[in-house]
Amino acid sequence: MLKPFLLICAAALFSIAPSTVSAAPPQDAAAKVPAKVTPETQAKAQKLYARDCALCHGETGDGKTDLAKDMQLTMIDWSDSKTLANRQDQELFKIIRNGKDKMPAEDSGRAKDDEVWNLIVYIRSLGKAQPAAPATPTAATTAPAPGN
Repeated sequence: MLKPFLLICAAALFSIAPSTVSAAPPQDAAAKVPAKVTPETQAKAQKLYARDCALCHGETGDGKTDLAKDMQLTMIDWSDSKTLANRQDQELFKIIRNGKDKMPAEDSGRAKDDEVWNLIVYIRSLGKAQPAAPATPTAATTAPAPGN
């Protein structure tokens, strides 16, 4: 008697749970963070990045640094905008605040929460700052002109 009741309750919970979770539409990174994003806060974020992140992640965010090589770290390339496309800001905040693998945590004494949120916006901007790759010549543009 109790098993059917529990089964019905579980089924009801599973049918209700997905309807309460909604996927947020993609937005601009500055619109998602719970901090004020201004040119001044981004300048501070850039200084924070240079002080605490660039040593391993590189000035441009490409992750190709001597320290990363020496420590045998596999760094993701933040200069490629696709790299962070599937990562939520909250996930990045948690990684920065708590650390991950060999990456040390960003202590709240070194950076307040608003500064970390602005750092996330700055890190996301590294992928946008890269110039587009030049177009590769096609066969039509590289073929010699007729009669040559």
